[in-house]
Amino acid sequence: MRALLVVNPAATTTSARTRDVLMHALASEMKLEVVTTEYRGHARDLGRRAADSDDVELVVALGGDGTVNEVVNGLLHNGPDPDRLPRLAVVPGGSTNVFARALGLPNDAVEATGAILDALALRSERTVGLGLAAGTPGTEDEAVPARWFTFCAGFGFDAGVIGRVEQQRERGKRSTHALYVRQVVRQFLEEPHRRQGLITLERPGADPVEDLVLSIVCNTAPWTYLGNRPLYASPEASFDAALDILGLTRLSTTAVARYATQLLTSSPDRGPHGRHAVTLHDLTDFTLHSKAPLPLQMDGDHLGLRTSVTFTGVRRALRVIV
Repeated sequence: MRALLVVNPAATTTSARTRDVLMHALASEMKLEVVTTEYRGHARDLGRRAADSDDVELVVALGGDGTVNEVVNGLLHNGPDPDRLPRLAVVPGGSTNVFARALGLPNDAVEATGAILDALALRSERTVGLGLAAGTPGTEDEAVPARWFTFCAGFGFDAGVIGRVEQQRERGKRSTHALYVRQVVRQFLEEPHRRQGLITLERPGADPVEDLVLSIVCNTAPWTYLGNRPLYASPEASFDAALDILGLTRLSTTAVARYATQLLTSSPDRGPHGRHAVTLHDLTDFTLHSKAPLPLQMDGDHLGLRTSVTFTGVRRALRVIV
């Protein structure tokens, strides 16, 4: 098998020595080309090159969720075709690694590499559905290119938190769970629309859902992790279904305390709930509109401000080694 290994040298939980060990382990079982990313978007370019190649059978992404997202967007630049595209394998190297863990892989890079090699020997693989977000036709964002996401997207409050975390990382702060918690508090204290949301959810055949302050779109469960604790925003979300959404219409101090507690104690059977919570399951197509520009994030990557985003859940978009 000929494979391309895409390595993010800035992966936060792997050292240069560890990455070298992993490369040798993979190279012992396949004809391996190793490329280290050098700029933002490089992993996407490499995924695109692999998709257009006639002889790359497997792409291995060694990095965090951002690296995986770029590789996936490169692989799918011409759209999904799991029977033609190279297969994807993920070696977790980031601080959270939601996609890899949702696939059932160990969170340790060395153990995950062993699991991938075992899966390859057994020809064990599966197809997964993905989410696609694009600018909405007829709005000022209609020219925004479509982008795939593997496990979640957020429009509004949680995307603002992601933006704050990225600003802190640019200033030299390490990506830790404590950093995320601090930015959640700051986003809440400075959120001007927490009592009257600006977001409206529209979907075919249903009445609009108005005044959302927060909207989290999930492609799988858990939504994220706090250390080793999984958090379930939409427990029913699955790689085998379309998209789920959690929306909140109020973020008062009392509401935040309630829903934060529910998230921290969430399980595969129960997520956030209550009269200010909107939960929808297995949506194929829907649009989020805002009365003012709000931040958008996908797979933990802040993408700037938008006023309208159209989401599509695409089943069987990609084949992965597990």
